[in-house]
Amino acid sequence: MMPMTGQKMESASQKKYELPPLPYAPDALEPHISREQLSLHHDKHHQAYVTGANADLEKLEKARQEGTEVDMKALLKDLSFNIGGHILHTRFWPSMAPAGKGGGGTPGGALADRIDREWGSFDRFKAEFTKAAASAEGSGWAALAYCTMTDRPMIMQIEKHNTNVYPTFQILMVLDVWEHAYYIDYRNNRGQFIDAFWNVVNWDAVNKRFENL
Repeated sequence: MMPMTGQKMESASQKKYELPPLPYAPDALEPHISREQLSLHHDKHHQAYVTGANADLEKLEKARQEGTEVDMKALLKDLSFNIGGHILHTRFWPSMAPAGKGGGGTPGGALADRIDREWGSFDRFKAEFTKAAASAEGSGWAALAYCTMTDRPMIMQIEKHNTNVYPTFQILMVLDVWEHAYYIDYRNNRGQFIDAFWNVVNWDAVNKRFENL
């Protein structure tokens, strides 16, 4: 039985995280997000979380193979940070589309109905989401998530990539408000970037995620 177990571990160790391609051309979100900004964000920053997560996994695998100890607290904290960054960015890119070609406007379908039911109006939801994004402490995210226990959509403010997360909530839409998401286009003006984001939200994609819950 031992060789079989070893084979399973070796097979599992080959599976690593990968950087997904952008679902549109790097200049597709201009003028709201420039080609330079989007390319750096995706190719450098997102890639760094993929690389970091895989490096953390390799440290764990090496320690298991060699029977050595690792600083589990530090390593799992770093792994959570890197995996969180990868997952949130993977959700972020398809949450946007070129303005006027799938991006911007207001949601429709079942999502629109549920937003009206929870917030009273899309304008109220937009105002609360904008404040959540603007007030995220340090580097973080704003997210539209869904609680299956209460059957309610909720706004989630995430610090870094992994703090203040509602466990098991399905994430429908995210907005990255780390400075690396806007520092070329908007310098340190997070508010301008948040305003620009509303012009490229891919509501069809967000609604499909909601319908597939």
